[in-house]
Amino acid sequence: MASGKYSRIDNNNNNNNINNNTRRSSSSSYCSTVTIVVFVGLCLVGIWMMTSSSVVPDQNGEDPPQEKKNQLEDQVTPVINDSNDGNNTPDFEDNPGDLPEDATKGDSNVSLAKDDGNGHLNTQENQENAEETKLDVSKKDNEQPESEGGEKNNDSGENLGGEGDSEKNSDEKKADPEESNEKPDSNENGKKSDSGDFEKKQDENSSETNGDKVDSQIEGKVDQNDNKELDKSSSETKDDGQVKNQSSNEVFPSGAQSELLSETMTQNGSFSTQATESKNEKEAQLSSKEYSWKLCNSTAGPDYIPCLDNWEAIRHLPSTKHYEHRERHCPEEPPTCLVPLPEGYKRPIEWPKSREKIWYYNVPHTKLAQFKGHQNWVKVTGEYLTFPGGGTQFKHGALHYIDFIEESVPDVAWGKHSRVILDVGCGVASFGGFLFDRNVLTMSLAPKDEHEAQVQFALERGIPAVSAVMGTKRLPYPGRVFDVVHCARCRVPWHIEGGKLLLELNRMLRPGGFFVWSATPVYQKIPEDVEIWKAMVELTKAMCWELVNKTSKDAVNRVAVATFKKPTSNDCYEKRSQQEPPLCPESDDPNAAWNVPLQACMHKVPVDASERGSQWPEQWPERLEKAPYWLLSSQVGVYGKAAPEDFAADNEHWKRVVKSYINGMGINWSSVRNVMDMRAVYGGFAAALKDLNLWVMNVVPIDSPDTLPIIYERGLFGMYHDWCESFSTYPRSYDLLHADHLFSKVKKRCNLVAVVAEVDRMLRPEGKLIVRDNVETISELENMLRSMQWEVRMTYSKDKEGLLCVQKSMWRPKEVETITYALA
Repeated sequence: MASGKYSRIDNNNNNNNINNNTRRSSSSSYCSTVTIVVFVGLCLVGIWMMTSSSVVPDQNGEDPPQEKKNQLEDQVTPVINDSNDGNNTPDFEDNPGDLPEDATKGDSNVSLAKDDGNGHLNTQENQENAEETKLDVSKKDNEQPESEGGEKNNDSGENLGGEGDSEKNSDEKKADPEESNEKPDSNENGKKSDSGDFEKKQDENSSETNGDKVDSQIEGKVDQNDNKELDKSSSETKDDGQVKNQSSNEVFPSGAQSELLSETMTQNGSFSTQATESKNEKEAQLSSKEYSWKLCNSTAGPDYIPCLDNWEAIRHLPSTKHYEHRERHCPEEPPTCLVPLPEGYKRPIEWPKSREKIWYYNVPHTKLAQFKGHQNWVKVTGEYLTFPGGGTQFKHGALHYIDFIEESVPDVAWGKHSRVILDVGCGVASFGGFLFDRNVLTMSLAPKDEHEAQVQFALERGIPAVSAVMGTKRLPYPGRVFDVVHCARCRVPWHIEGGKLLLELNRMLRPGGFFVWSATPVYQKIPEDVEIWKAMVELTKAMCWELVNKTSKDAVNRVAVATFKKPTSNDCYEKRSQQEPPLCPESDDPNAAWNVPLQACMHKVPVDASERGSQWPEQWPERLEKAPYWLLSSQVGVYGKAAPEDFAADNEHWKRVVKSYINGMGINWSSVRNVMDMRAVYGGFAAALKDLNLWVMNVVPIDSPDTLPIIYERGLFGMYHDWCESFSTYPRSYDLLHADHLFSKVKKRCNLVAVVAEVDRMLRPEGKLIVRDNVETISELENMLRSMQWEVRMTYSKDKEGLLCVQKSMWRPKEVETITYALA
């Protein structure tokens, strides 16, 4: 019984236990099922989040700490990769929409995420794996949630749909500039990563970009296809009121061929890294050990021009009657010392005020003011030298004289028909200085020291001029390029020795161009002047020049002007009874101008419709953009395309590049007046700067393709030069020098240190040098310039190509080097 009783009780308990266990099992299964469902759901959400790499900022707008850590790791990792290794995806990729079609071929392996859809470049990481790319994309998604609907612009690599999407976003960005301030190279909270900065420095193989100097000045926008403007970086503010660190991202568009190289961008971090700081210091110490600069000691002092102040060579000249002592006599080894500054030197006065006055201590010479003060050339006025605008033949102002010439010969049509002028014996170049008001460019030249510092005065005023003389050699300009040649009272004996010097003008003057002469033989009646005028009439008639007009004396300046016109055909030459001056042989190239002796002969006028010089160029400004009629499709251009296409590609390339320079270099362009393109090709760099109040000297190196005639045809000017020698200009002549793949070529023939010393000589203190070249040359130049205590404002490299922007300092070395051949 007891057993039965207990059995029954146990039975009931067992039943109860079974029921309870059943209920618990059912509940547990339900919980497990829910747990599994929740877990699977969370996994799916996690997978989705991992796939989209979405980072949700916290309420303070900051990334979660772990995400920040991952992001920092992602940024640092690519540093170990060689950015120039062809096996890796490039660190920085230009927007394909900015490139001509042929430049994008073979780029299919480049990640589309490198293009942010608006011409921007991502610079924080290599973007070699998809996770890093997606991370950037998703972050931008979170910053601009409306972008999926097309209402906001996406600044990251999200816009993978191609150029069409980019165009759409570009238009939207222009419509709403506030939306355009995203920074694809910065963290979402606006802080610039030190590691990103460090990575950029490693990729550049160079030292710090000195972004502090560029900082807020770097701004602008860019449209992908139209390349309208560059992106403007902006600061963001935290909720707690602290200002976030700012970074800048600029696009430097790329061009068509290997010579039209990818442009650059720059970024500025508020905090550098210890690695970068230490690396910079070691490089600076290394630079100072490698390069030991000395101060040039010469008779010319602060005005030293090596090829014109070679007194040792001048003393050994057999004759000086043809002004041989004013010609170039370059030393065998160009100097590597630095020219001293005048005591009290100041930053030059900006144009156009500089046309009227300059600082006296910048050009502390007074003899010309004493000799020519009554002719209103230059006067000393307190701490200034002032220029009333007069000259020997236009004492009462150049503008009246300029108008007087056009009234006497309306076909001159300043700034339309006549655009590029050669002014021989320019004085202080007031004629050329006031022709700017008529849209005319004037190449002014005068011999050094004929009148003290006349060319130096001109350059300090912001007027183009070079030190040169018509002596025994051709001037360094092509044939048939100047629309007008002007000579006021230049004291050149045009009529002697068979008219050799006038025939040199004939070589350079465009068929149908004018020679304007207002010297005393035109209007004075003293026997000597009468004889000279008679000889000139006979000579010009024999040269088939037409005397278009000889005026009576001008009531204001009391001078007269004679204007001659060069023929446009060979008919007159063939009808001459005497072949004097003779025609040059067919083998004589009128474009050959570097150290070529003068000859007393004339070149035939080109008559073939496809030959340069057979037609007058388009009127200004149409001639600037249009390919010259004589550039034929059968010709191969410098970059390998048919010549007209090559010209057009170069023109568009430099428009994009210069736009990025203007907006992205941190340069105050209002202080830039005198500019030199040290290796001009088609003149695209100068053409792109046409809307700025400056002028560009286009230099075509003698070992480069001879494209200088094209530059003149466009209504621009320039000259030939060998950069293994000194340029014929005074020290401190230029505000900005631009060198596109010049130094890597020059250093194969010359001492690069001497070329850099020449750059220092030509550039004004606080002037800028922009260099585009291979990374090796950029690095070498950077070390050299740092050793002169120049400020490196920006440096960048990609695919073994680089860009460097530096500013010259006021620093001069203490140790002196005496230039024995430069002692008078």
